[in-house]
Amino acid sequence: MERKRELTSVDCAALARELGKYEGAKVDKAYLYGEDMLRLKLRDFERGRLELLVEVGEPKRAHLAAQEHVPDAPGRPPNFAMMLRNRITSADFAGVEQFEFDRILTFHFERDDGDTHIVAELFGDGNVAVCDDNYEVLGSLETVRLKSRTVAPGSLYDYPSSRFNPLKVDEEGFTARMQQSDTDVVRTIATQLNFGGLWAEELCTRAGVEKTKDIADATEEDYAALYEQLDRLRTVLRSGEFDPRVYYESVDGDGSGDDGNGDDADGENEVRADVTPVPLEEYEGKHAEVFSNFNDALDDYFFNFERDPGDEATGGGASSRPDFEEEIAKFERIIAQQEGAIDSFDEDAQEERERAELLYARYDLVDDVISAVQSARAEDVPWDDIAARFEEGAEKGIEAAEAVDDVNGAQGTVTLVVDDTRVTVDPSMGVEKNADRLYQEAKRVEEKKEGALAAIEDTREQLEDAKQRRDDWEAPDEPDEDDESMADVDWLSRASIPRRRDEQWYERFRWFRTSDGYLVLGGRNADQNEELVKKYTEKHDRFLHTQAHGAPVTILKASEPNEPSEAVDFPDSSLEQAAQFAITYSSVWKDGQFAGDVYMAEPSQVSKTPESGEYVEKGSFVVRGDRTYFRDTPVGCAVGIAVEPQTQVLGGPPEAVEPRTETSIRLEPGQYAQNDMAKMLYREFKGRFEDQTFVRKVASADRIQEFLPNGGSRMAEE
Repeated sequence: MERKRELTSVDCAALARELGKYEGAKVDKAYLYGEDMLRLKLRDFERGRLELLVEVGEPKRAHLAAQEHVPDAPGRPPNFAMMLRNRITSADFAGVEQFEFDRILTFHFERDDGDTHIVAELFGDGNVAVCDDNYEVLGSLETVRLKSRTVAPGSLYDYPSSRFNPLKVDEEGFTARMQQSDTDVVRTIATQLNFGGLWAEELCTRAGVEKTKDIADATEEDYAALYEQLDRLRTVLRSGEFDPRVYYESVDGDGSGDDGNGDDADGENEVRADVTPVPLEEYEGKHAEVFSNFNDALDDYFFNFERDPGDEATGGGASSRPDFEEEIAKFERIIAQQEGAIDSFDEDAQEERERAELLYARYDLVDDVISAVQSARAEDVPWDDIAARFEEGAEKGIEAAEAVDDVNGAQGTVTLVVDDTRVTVDPSMGVEKNADRLYQEAKRVEEKKEGALAAIEDTREQLEDAKQRRDDWEAPDEPDEDDESMADVDWLSRASIPRRRDEQWYERFRWFRTSDGYLVLGGRNADQNEELVKKYTEKHDRFLHTQAHGAPVTILKASEPNEPSEAVDFPDSSLEQAAQFAITYSSVWKDGQFAGDVYMAEPSQVSKTPESGEYVEKGSFVVRGDRTYFRDTPVGCAVGIAVEPQTQVLGGPPEAVEPRTETSIRLEPGQYAQNDMAKMLYREFKGRFEDQTFVRKVASADRIQEFLPNGGSRMAEE
């Protein structure tokens, strides 16, 4: 398993879809590191500060990064960075799109004085080109002059020759493209359909088609199965419903990779080997870490790209001490810079207000200048001639003309020096509107200060977290505490909570453990419903479903997923909780109802074979024979944060969740949308824990949302 060093076309498609949610963010500043990494600092109204990294050297990547993963600002910015700042500072991020199915991302920015497009080429030698709204190149990291295309300042940006885009092909076109090949199936998908080796193998595996089968031997059924899997992947990329993974690979003591399947990996002596927007069957059995969004997964992977093969892989398993001092010093530098920025915001806002007040104080003088310019422009007098007239008037001692310091025809402004203060006015507006514009600018600067104050609090939290991790590292080992003593710890009031997490493969489904310890799994969509029944249901499990349409397949496991299935006499409590789980995550909750009927069957009664003349939809099944019914089962959901034995968010039936969590909140059908409810719960949990950094890292709104039923919710009154 070769380590990923650049994004694939599938990655670029997923990234473009996910970054779309940040449209409207404001650009603060641009940086260039070395000759190949661009950093854009942005501000989002809801999410705060964003850091976009685009690297076109080694490795080739693009993603949002956590603030602690962003390198310190470089020294004096080069001309490229200065040009970019002039173009996009204060611009709105207007989205990003992938060119065809290539590894090219075009980032769009809008500003009143013109749009800017940044084209990142994440293939070959890599390049970044900055273009105006007509796609004329203003600057590029590398100048390209080839027979086929040119990328150079002053030229129109020239995309590479368009490649075949498999995300736009229909089944007939797909089959025709495949049949044109003279090699095997997997190589045809990799080259003719431009998926590359890994995704070509993945599509073959998902479709159940032999990879090395010669195209001449491929059947219509093979093409149909392959196209179905392509269409499913296309649907996921377009919907943005990703389930990202960072995959690990075991390494030998000398740091070399282990080609085994990783089944015995214990998290030690491993390196990150790949990052994908969805789970891969090609990697089934390998140790993987689950992320709530693709950007976070990319950030984790590439931030650790150069760090993974270090001491742990070459030092016989011994772990070196992290450089806490450097991390702490970095946050202290950031805080000092933020404090300086806050002071400058106060000064800038006060200066803008003083300029506005000065316009009113010297109203007649300013009005004379504005009126003179308006009269001249009405007669189509050029700006240069207007400037000359003011110079002549100043020589004659006319006070209004003497106050004029600069006339800028390109921007249509006039700069005055009044009482030793420079103030720029727009002569197309009167004195009052110019003053109001300055007051609004003062208000805008003060709003920036509010954002800076919030940012500095985040940085202080990160500083304290770094100090706590240093102290924890240096603290002497304590004897293990037994379960009873740990149960007495008041985690809510602890200033620092250690994080312990070992994510399981089944957590990509809906899941919970009953109060008796049995695992319950539910599908999030039709594909997962199919997967649960076909791959993860054993003969002694129980199959549950609701009478209502639009419900998840629910499987009550008789044994752990990796253990042989054995007959179990399930307690009534587990059966009732599994039924409540099934009704809660069905359309019953979404419709605002509080109860519904659930039935249970043996796995042997469940089939995909319909009666003659009937059709079974994807994700649905035929259940034959007697069923056990749970009538008027009440909906019920609680979401909480567990600290022992693992730090994680848990959700599901209250009787199962509440005993396992340090604190929890019950929900009922209500008026708040799923994402809004997740944010409300996140804020509530932050208020309950002393260690808010712990909540932010363990129970983000995205992680909470994974456990919320579809439809509206509200917090239940206790």
